[in-house]
Amino acid sequence: MNFRAVGAIYKFEMARTWRTLLQSIVSPVVSTSLYFVVFGAAIGSRITSVEGVSYGTFIVPGLVMLSVLTQSIANASFGIYFPKFVGTIYELLSAPISYFEIVLGYVGAAATKSIVLGLIILATAGLFVPLQIHHPWWMLTFLVLTAVTFSLFGFIIGIWADGFEKLQMIPMLVVTPLTFLGGSFYSVNMLPSGWRTLTLLNPVVYLISGFRWSFYEIADVSVGLSVGITLSFLAACMIVVWWIFKTGYRLKN
Repeated sequence: MNFRAVGAIYKFEMARTWRTLLQSIVSPVVSTSLYFVVFGAAIGSRITSVEGVSYGTFIVPGLVMLSVLTQSIANASFGIYFPKFVGTIYELLSAPISYFEIVLGYVGAAATKSIVLGLIILATAGLFVPLQIHHPWWMLTFLVLTAVTFSLFGFIIGIWADGFEKLQMIPMLVVTPLTFLGGSFYSVNMLPSGWRTLTLLNPVVYLISGFRWSFYEIADVSVGLSVGITLSFLAACMIVVWWIFKTGYRLKN
């Protein structure tokens, strides 16, 4: 393992966060605060509680997941796409560093940023509503698994994209709608039976459900199923990344 090379990629990507602090940290926190104001205050005044939890408190896990998913994809996709755009990807591919170490550096940095952001948003949520985490270790487990999985997914998008507009296409048109429709702001059990069955086809439901269970011990699906779906998606992303480096798919385009 070339720890120096992995550390160099990791530190470079983390340094970019501090150079763009307003965009990387401040903007997502402000956006989440606005969600609390709009959904927690305006809608929360009409919905007193969901499954025994006040509405403002109920939406906290969903808002954290929304930010973690989008930021994991954005950080990882831009991190690998920019070297392709400026041409420095050739220096990276010719360096004495394995494909696993390249992925470890980029995905590790993107996941770290998302985890830190998720924890900051949790602290911010505590200023608006009383928080109670029944299973903190499970909460951290779901947070780390989600950040790593979608950082890998973002890495794949960064390799696939051949323009800046494609970096935004899947997150904006696929991931964000799936997150909003995945129980971020409501319980799946509140839906009619037909819509509930359709919603359970959304993989994001399982991420949010498991994460919410770690807070309040309430879930739309079993915790074991949530972990299983997350690990399955993680394994699928790892297989795709392996195939990309095995075939050289769009690495030099």
